[in-house]
Amino acid sequence: MHGLINRAIQCFVRDTYGPSVWKAVAQSACLPHSNFEPMLLYPLEQTEAAIAATVRVLDRPRDSVLEDMGTYLVSHPNVQALRRLLRFGGVGFTDFLQSLEDLRGRGRLALPDLELPVLVLVEHAPDRYTLTVRAPVAGAGHVMLGLLRAMADDYGALVTLDYLGSKAGDEEIAVHLLDMRFSSGRPFELVAPGG
Repeated sequence: MHGLINRAIQCFVRDTYGPSVWKAVAQSACLPHSNFEPMLLYPLEQTEAAIAATVRVLDRPRDSVLEDMGTYLVSHPNVQALRRLLRFGGVGFTDFLQSLEDLRGRGRLALPDLELPVLVLVEHAPDRYTLTVRAPVAGAGHVMLGLLRAMADDYGALVTLDYLGSKAGDEEIAVHLLDMRFSSGRPFELVAPGG
């Protein structure tokens, strides 16, 4: 697993719950180190161990922890680069949804070793979609669910999202767009502040 993914788990725990909780997670997971280097590759078992230890230490359901992680990846001030990358997917939430299938390729342009989930979007009607998530880590669909909720808020869209479950490693999310201009959303500029 790419170190960037493992580092995201570490930063989520550290930024949300504090450095002492991350230390407890690293010890519980029997990690050989307490910090993941973003540009290194790690065995998938270490990623799974870090997630399982986070669930144990926090004493929360895995699905809930993973969904919160997805929300963190878009909404926390320390990870604004990902939010910016996702916002380049379009001016509205519908454009963003339709750009998700390209996200894996865009990630590989920046980091050739980065294995993002395979995302497949099926449009059933102009306001109804199903997003399929295929990833080596079970529960990636819940991370995507949190990310989608945060991005809907970011765009100011009113959206209902339902996790439909997993079949043969593919996780599905139902997306129902209720109001694309529900609120003003968060400000977004093409140029980063100070850039």
